[in-house]
Amino acid sequence: MRISDMFIQSLKSLRRRRLRTLLTVLGVVIGTASVVTMLSLGYGMEKMTEDMYASYGSMNMINVSTPYNDDTKQLTDKTIAQFEKLPNVEFVSPTLSVNVILKQGSYTADTQLIGTTTRYLETIDLGSGTIPKEGELSLVMGNMIKIFFNKEHSRENYWESGVVPDVDYDKPLYIIYDTSKYYQAQNSKEAGNSGPKKYLINVAGVVEGDFETWNQNAYSIYTDIDALKSQLKTIFKKDPIPGQPTNKKGKPYGYFIYNEAYVYCDNMNNVVDVQQKITNMGYNASSNMEWLNQSKEQTNMIRAVLGGIGAISLLVAAIGIANTMMMSIYERTKEIGIMKVLGCDMGEIRNLFLIESGFIGLIGGSLGVGLSYLLSYIVNNLGMSASFMGLSGNMSLIPMWLGPTAVGFAIIISMAAGFAPSVKAMNLSPLEAIRNE
Repeated sequence: MRISDMFIQSLKSLRRRRLRTLLTVLGVVIGTASVVTMLSLGYGMEKMTEDMYASYGSMNMINVSTPYNDDTKQLTDKTIAQFEKLPNVEFVSPTLSVNVILKQGSYTADTQLIGTTTRYLETIDLGSGTIPKEGELSLVMGNMIKIFFNKEHSRENYWESGVVPDVDYDKPLYIIYDTSKYYQAQNSKEAGNSGPKKYLINVAGVVEGDFETWNQNAYSIYTDIDALKSQLKTIFKKDPIPGQPTNKKGKPYGYFIYNEAYVYCDNMNNVVDVQQKITNMGYNASSNMEWLNQSKEQTNMIRAVLGGIGAISLLVAAIGIANTMMMSIYERTKEIGIMKVLGCDMGEIRNLFLIESGFIGLIGGSLGVGLSYLLSYIVNNLGMSASFMGLSGNMSLIPMWLGPTAVGFAIIISMAAGFAPSVKAMNLSPLEAIRNE
């Protein structure tokens, strides 16, 4: 018997018992849809978790800081060079934070200026403008910084009035680095106390988003670190720079000590390994990848539980297939006997029933995957996944490989369920089968 004849004969047999075939296929549809839908919820949860941590910053970045009350572990240029020599490190950006006063017209903001490298500034998504050129002292403003400007000599601010301060980034701002002298002048009643010197500074770019759109750079103001260090040296000369540690005699060190360092790896899969090496060097290190891996352990467990629940439905469907094929054998006993008398090969009889059960899996699996996509669409588009466990995004996600895999799995399960009945059909005695009514 040719393979094409076996396919045709199997389809004819299924069509003769339409109601039974329909009910059996329905069981496979429900089982397959249950497995795919349950797994899609797990994958959707994992994707929402990844997106959440990605919104906190780059997945390739490690944030390094000094341990509390340990003066021997300082982030200096020498330390940064050591980090750069670690395997799988692409680049390192130190950060130097300085408290400053920004002024424009009647508006004032007491804020922090962060100096960092051009490489780090290039990772920031800008809504307008450009990043400062290397060595250029200009600002990259966070998209939410504007709401922190207050009217001078007034309590009027965004938090009370709801009105965004009218600060124009196209115009220069005044920046004051010596904040202590500034507040002394504000509180001093001595005539002629004009306070510290003010410097004009331009805004080079603004972070993408409006004043209500949060991102990791929304509340920060950046500039080129080399330009900032040069400016601080010019202003304070040999005096201690505010925010920089001093020795036991109160004298400043001859070098800058950085607040943090951003270590970028060449691949997110290497982040945890590099992070461990930095921790072994005695520094505090954290990364979004570390937290993501911990969350993935939980989502993998949830996905396994959901997949197991769906697999139970498919197991029940497999029992239904075995029952259907066994009943088919009892109904077709005489037909099987005639096939054997006519010289049909035993293996062909077995394969005939295996093909029938395989067709049930193919039809049921395909319809089940189609039903899964429909259920996924309903979950994602009818407001059911707007917010789940503090996460946002599509609650159901079906990877491209999952559909074909589910269909193949349904076929294998169906053929496995039909194997025992097919062997029984193959072993029937020809004479007893012909005499069977």
